[in-house]
Amino acid sequence: MRFRRKPDANDPDATPEVAVDEVVGDSVDPQSEAAAEAEAGPYDADELPDDGVTRIDLGALLVAPVEGRDLRVQIDEKSGTVRSVVLAGKDGAVELRAYAAPRNGDLWSEVRPQIAADAARRGGTATEQDGPFGTELFCEVQVKTADGKVGNQTSRVVGFNGPRWLLRATFLGKPARDPEALVEWHRAVTSVAVRRGAQAMPVGEQLPLTLPEEIRQAQAEQQEAAAAAAAQEAPPGA
Repeated sequence: MRFRRKPDANDPDATPEVAVDEVVGDSVDPQSEAAAEAEAGPYDADELPDDGVTRIDLGALLVAPVEGRDLRVQIDEKSGTVRSVVLAGKDGAVELRAYAAPRNGDLWSEVRPQIAADAARRGGTATEQDGPFGTELFCEVQVKTADGKVGNQTSRVVGFNGPRWLLRATFLGKPARDPEALVEWHRAVTSVAVRRGAQAMPVGEQLPLTLPEEIRQAQAEQQEAAAAAAAQEAPPGA
């Protein structure tokens, strides 16, 4: 298992990413997807089916590795906290975040205008449309690329209301633009489970994400090795 940071090609301003898909070797079997789709999630962690799927425990999200997709997490460099989970493939990616929601109600309907307002603030647009997961937002905003140029970023934002939680999935790349390509990404979202926890939290606050123990240990070992190397390179008496 390796620990490494990866940039987000779709968002040059995003925080670094850590690849976590080496933690477990098994991914969702594509041959079993059709049968499982009838009972697809996302699930509440307390009501997970006995589907035999191995999920990586990332705190608020339990994510199943999917064949052909790299599983990563975005890290806030200043605080060290995990901001989101990303499943990335050759044609695009989906970013996953979970939020505290009221016991009753439709938080996704309340959040959509906020996302649209943020897109407008950034000089873009957000259009509501019907999709395979219900009402979704099709967003187009301008972003600055790594070489300093300005380009358009397209995203498809989907929300899932659960028991006291909201799962938000943001598709980037081809699955954001092409409905047929999106079909191949369904399982990346419908196999996810959300762990709300019993703690009281304000509505709309993001549920905390954590790194698996194997990743935390590897991270600590790399930091110790870097500190030791720096100490050896320092001049005497420094």
